[in-house]
Order: sequence, then structure tokens, then C-alpha cells
Amino acid sequence: MHGVLVVVSGVLGLAIGSFLNVVIWRVPRKESVVHPASHCPSCEAPIAPLDNIPVLSWLLLRGRCRHCGSPIAVRYPLVEVGCGVLFAAVAARFVASWALPAYLVLTAALLAISIIDLEHFIVPDRITAPLTVSALALLGLAAVADGNGWRYGRTLLGGLAFFVFLLVLNLLYPRGMGMGDVKLSFSLGLYLGWLGWGQVFLGGFLAFLLGAVVGVGLIATGVKGRKDFVPFGPFLALGTMLTILWGAPILRWYTGS
Repeated sequence: MHGVLVVVSGVLGLAIGSFLNVVIWRVPRKESVVHPASHCPSCEAPIAPLDNIPVLSWLLLRGRCRHCGSPIAVRYPLVEVGCGVLFAAVAARFVASWALPAYLVLTAALLAISIIDLEHFIVPDRITAPLTVSALALLGLAAVADGNGWRYGRTLLGGLAFFVFLLVLNLLYPRGMGMGDVKLSFSLGLYLGWLGWGQVFLGGFLAFLLGAVVGVGLIATGVKGRKDFVPFGPFLALGTMLTILWGAPILRWYTGS
């Protein structure tokens, strides 16, 4: 049954990834994600259901709109595949946990936030706010199902600690990150706090480490200048996901236990 749940989660991730493509396109433009129905951004022709099958439709159409022939960015199938793979990995990690729905929601949100931040340099409140509400609700339900109120208390404290830490850094060095990152940190702290205080520390550490390494690499290769802005949201997302999936063995290795 565990294997079935992982496969089902992966297939669900493909479908969710298709919806995330809509979110990634429309949210930065302040458009509704539910109306109108999916359509070609070039000719605005509605996309038929058979042309909206994750990955397969893009391959059959050879990456072009059926109506006007405009190219469909390869990002679309990559987001769908990426979401499917991540959903399967998260399901394997939380296969016997009531917290699985919460972490699937987080995975989808972080994928959308990362791409939007890379393209538009924003972490939209329209995604962060629902993510926070869903985290409080779904992790709360998981705590009730597990009969572990203490764990939910740690979850809330983890969210508060991560938020305060990034808020102080933002006040001291505003160019380092935006308030969107600070708002996102509360949700990330909730999810990391559910796992443990070590994970809260590790998630933040990995985010800053990865951001520093990539930033130095971009400057060294001339892609970015010293004064150019590099979005921090994707590194927060990556540090969090790495910690969620492999944080426990990393911490065991670090402590030598």
C-alpha cells in the first residue's frame, strides 16, 4: 500500500504541476487562477482537455500551440514532471504520517514561489498567505490525529523563531532579502518545527549556504555583479525541501550519532 500511495501521489503531482503553470503565469500579473479557463497566451484560444494532459500533450504537440503554432515553453512540462517527482518523494518520506497532505501543499507552493521569484523577483502574498493558513490547519489536524499537542506547540514556536530571525536580518540588511521572504519564513518554520528544532536550524543554514555559494558563483562567472539582486526565495525553498527529505540523516551525520 505504501508503494501505491507513492505512485498515486506522483500522478497527482503531475496534475497539480499543470495547475501550477497557470499559477506561475497569472499570479504575478494579478489575474484569477480559475477564470477564464486555460488558454494560449499568444492567440488566447481555449486549450482543449486533450491538449491539457500533463507532459504528454506537450510532447504530442511538439511544444507548440495547436491553433497558432506559437512555442510553448519547455518550462511547462518541466514543472509538471518536477512536481510529480517531488510529490512522490514527499509521499515516500511521510507515507505513514497524517502530516503528508500538509507537506504536499508546501511542496506545490514552494515550486510555484521559486519560479515566480526567479522570473519576477517577488514572493506573492497570494501564495504565502494561503500556505500559512493551510499549514496551521493541516498540521493542527495531524497533531490531533497523532494525539501530540506538544509537537504542534513546537511547530508554532518554530514558525515564530524562523520568522523573527529573518525579520531581524531584513531590518539590519534590507538588500539581502525582501519582506516576501520574511513572510514566507513563518510557514517554513512551521513545517520545519514539526520535524524538530534541529531541522529549523538546518533549513535556515542550508538556505543561506546555498544562496552564498550560488551568489559567489554568479559573480565569479560574470553573470551577476556585486550590486545585482539575486532572489532568496528559491534558496529558502531548496533548503527547506532538502531538510524535509534528508534532514534527519544529515543531522545524524553532523552529530556523529
